[in-house]
Amino acid sequence: MTADTADTAAPYADTAGRAVLETIRAYGVTAIFGIPGTHNLELYRPLADLGIRAVTNRHEQGSGYGADGWAQQTGLPGVVITTSGPGLQNAMSAIGTAFCESRPLIVLSPGVPLGAEFADVGTLHETKDATAMVGAIAEWSRRVSSAAEAVEAVHDAFTQFRTGRPRPVHIEIPLDVLEAPADVPAEARRPRPVPARVSGDAGALAEASRLLRAAKTPVIVAGGGAVDAAYEVTALAERLGAPVLTTLNGKGVVDERHPLSLGSNLRLAAARAVAEDADVLLVVGSKLGEAELWAPRLDAHGAVIRVDISPAQRDKNLTATVGITGDAAAVVAALLAGLPDGGSESRDIAAERAAIDAEMRETAPETVALAEIIAEALPDDAIVAGDSSQIIYMALGSVLRSAHPHSLLYTPTYATLGYGLPAAIGARVAQTEHPVLTVIGDGALMFCVNELMTAVEQHLDVTVVCVDNGGYAEIRQNEVDRGMAPIGVDLVQPDWAALATAFGATGRRVSSRDDIVTSIRAAIADGGVQLVHIPQHAL
Repeated sequence: MTADTADTAAPYADTAGRAVLETIRAYGVTAIFGIPGTHNLELYRPLADLGIRAVTNRHEQGSGYGADGWAQQTGLPGVVITTSGPGLQNAMSAIGTAFCESRPLIVLSPGVPLGAEFADVGTLHETKDATAMVGAIAEWSRRVSSAAEAVEAVHDAFTQFRTGRPRPVHIEIPLDVLEAPADVPAEARRPRPVPARVSGDAGALAEASRLLRAAKTPVIVAGGGAVDAAYEVTALAERLGAPVLTTLNGKGVVDERHPLSLGSNLRLAAARAVAEDADVLLVVGSKLGEAELWAPRLDAHGAVIRVDISPAQRDKNLTATVGITGDAAAVVAALLAGLPDGGSESRDIAAERAAIDAEMRETAPETVALAEIIAEALPDDAIVAGDSSQIIYMALGSVLRSAHPHSLLYTPTYATLGYGLPAAIGARVAQTEHPVLTVIGDGALMFCVNELMTAVEQHLDVTVVCVDNGGYAEIRQNEVDRGMAPIGVDLVQPDWAALATAFGATGRRVSSRDDIVTSIRAAIADGGVQLVHIPQHAL
């Protein structure tokens, strides 16, 4: 700061904005994503003083997805600051994604002053009812009336994330409240103790243990609600000798190189058949949604045990024989304690794995072959942000063998284009231990290509692998299958390498399949923001 700017800087005040951000910082959050605007500056003012990194995205949808990538690496909620009106509306797709994928997200926005609700007088960014707008797609949306109420909303959000299904929340702070002095004592801004993990009803646990002890062909399905129970689920699988299937949101709950892992392949009929044929099916932290299954439902032939933090989820899409409400790690640990020591001999699942692998290759042979080449280039500890692109959902989501949860960042349910690059940015901001890439189709990348500038500005090491299939290839096939002439799906492509260079990144063109591995590895090794363009149909 120069002498001139120091002289003109406004005196610092302990506003509601500071009280809210100080509370969030006390819970461990060290980065926020968003765009400064006319009305949200008192949310930005305390960031540097509190040691919170501000990541300025080039669109608030990218802010939401960046916060999501950050959250998956830290275990803390992502935080987004938007301005009122259009800034908040721009973040709506990310809020919808966080709701569908059960991701912890806090969105802070200013609102019209108290008493000016529904005035419709043409003030800047005036919105009819911002709280109701976000509340339609978030877990909850609150318009507060005081700094104390805003701080209380932050505490409520963290309690929800710790004790219930993590979903996005929105706190709207009226502009006059946001900028006014905050009458919130220091002790009220401190984090509240972590509630004890709930291990479920004793009777339900006993019945579930009885079923598992008697099971001959048990199978475990682990979803996104099981990502904090990796140790417990793995131990239970080994005790039972049970194969484990995961949803894409649960990918890596059991190391996918483990002999009992059948991967994140529930979209494939051969994988679903393994689960359906179990005499006891244990489902941990998944609603078994159609978007993950690629089928209307999972038809279990045996007994079904379902474990979920939310009682509303326990019978959703598949009725439970025994339903247990509780924290996944605590419940699975209790189930493990109810089983005899010594473990079971693992059944031979080689044939099941071979059938799943064969179906995957038969479904999309060319895309799978390309995904295997890309996977060969990746370090074992890489974090890969995917997008709603064929290279991910038809191939790489299955081909990648993830050792840990959150190694593949993806949105299988909401499936919004433009997630991959900002999510990779968030993951890289969160940590520097593991290399971070996004593997993304050309159509999806065009939704978020502006975030290349964010990555460059933040001095991040992020590699973008753009798999170019000429546009919206799946939608093109959908049109052909309906007897339509393709329309609106064959897209003109930029010179991707030159475009990356114009952003200040490094662009690389791949001219043959033999160059893919060396190009990706060189990009990772060289660091900075790298883009590797793979023209799929020209190789």
